[in-house]
Amino acid sequence: MRINNNLMAMNSHRQLSINQSNASKSMERLSSGMRINRAGDDAAGLAISEKMRGQIRGLKQAQRNAQDGISLIQTAEGALNETHAILQRMRELAVQAASDTNIGVDRSEIQKEMNELIDELDRIANQTQFNEQNLLDGTFTDKKFHIGANASQDITLSIASMKSGAAAGGGTGTPATSFSDYTQQVGGKDITLNGEYSGADDGSLFLQSVADGENFKYQYSTDGSNWQDLSTDTTVLGITLTFSDAPTEATTEPVEIELKAAVAG
Repeated sequence: MRINNNLMAMNSHRQLSINQSNASKSMERLSSGMRINRAGDDAAGLAISEKMRGQIRGLKQAQRNAQDGISLIQTAEGALNETHAILQRMRELAVQAASDTNIGVDRSEIQKEMNELIDELDRIANQTQFNEQNLLDGTFTDKKFHIGANASQDITLSIASMKSGAAAGGGTGTPATSFSDYTQQVGGKDITLNGEYSGADDGSLFLQSVADGENFKYQYSTDGSNWQDLSTDTTVLGITLTFSDAPTEATTEPVEIELKAAVAG
């Protein structure tokens, strides 16, 4: 038996197989719409395309994160709009109470409304939430919004407390005793309020009289003994005391406020 090789037929078969493979790849690319469908098509190109695909998906998620952040800020802004309206009303009441056309009963009624507005301010601050997170009670601090596909592409947001006792740039004081009525007696009568002050290095305290014809002398102390005395008495409705030697933010120190009534006569 003799076997002869048909080289022309074998070469034709090989070329046909190559053409069929190329046609299959072309059909696959045409069907998928992608030039690279497997690592064998272009290993380097596949690595680059997968990296870019990861960037695209990351940016899409970052866009959703940014939209969530906008929604959070809009929620806080809506609550602050109500807070601003309340503060405007409180200022309006303060201006009204400052007029001596009002008597003590009038000012007491004004104070009642003022107290209700203060309670509403605190309610808004304590109950405004986004995704079960309080926004305006002072606990929403150093929150990061990741708005990029890569690390460290974020925005940090902090919202200060909007409670009635958290005035911007000042401190907080808690009196040990509160007084609702004060009757001036012959010979004068002094009242001393003891409390604590903590906050910024320099703070201030505003004292206001709600009765007619008051004539007070104000002085304060940050150590309980060395009184800072005002030079003259005052008959205005309010006065602001500035603590030039107030404690720093990290400390709390005692503060006493003494109201000295003018001697009748």
